[in-house]
Amino acid sequence: MMRTVRLLPALLLGPVLLTACGSERADEADPVELASRARALGIAPELVYATDAPGHSLAQQSVGVYGGDGFSATYVSPQKGTQVQLTVDRGTMTAATCEQASGAEPSATHVTCARDGDAWYRSSGQWAEYAVPRKDFVIRVGGTNVPRDVLREAADHLHRPSADELDTLLPSAPAGGEPVERGDLPPVGDGAPDNDVDAGG
Repeated sequence: MMRTVRLLPALLLGPVLLTACGSERADEADPVELASRARALGIAPELVYATDAPGHSLAQQSVGVYGGDGFSATYVSPQKGTQVQLTVDRGTMTAATCEQASGAEPSATHVTCARDGDAWYRSSGQWAEYAVPRKDFVIRVGGTNVPRDVLREAADHLHRPSADELDTLLPSAPAGGEPVERGDLPPVGDGAPDNDVDAGG
């Protein structure tokens, strides 16, 4: 089933920024604190990742659940008008399934797939992504009209969030540890997440 993500409208691109600053992290976030904040939002703690995308900064309001308990965040470049979508979701990707797997953005164009180091470079029309398989989940960084070298660097800089990044990526868990209400769950029906793109993109 194709999953789609919400692209941020231009008025929301006044970002609460987390500026790219290299891939080395000397102070990885406390795992207990990360787990508390992630679970409060319905996100599996092990699926929370960050990256550094050249020329792009994290838009804090974009952070949320992807799919069942996955993670999603968007890095934006107001100057270039491009967005790099980071998604982490359960599953796998192999040479046999790479071209068949749908991308984060819908496209009627055939998906082409090529191995690039430890990742897969996938493209369809103006959209492209790097998919990095890990044990039991796949991390993707992609976007429309984003240069391949920017996506490659974002894939190379994937990492678990630092203590400073955690405050930007995830809010503090609410008192009592009760999960917050997810905005992507419809009030009626079977409760499946609503990942459709809003009208007008």
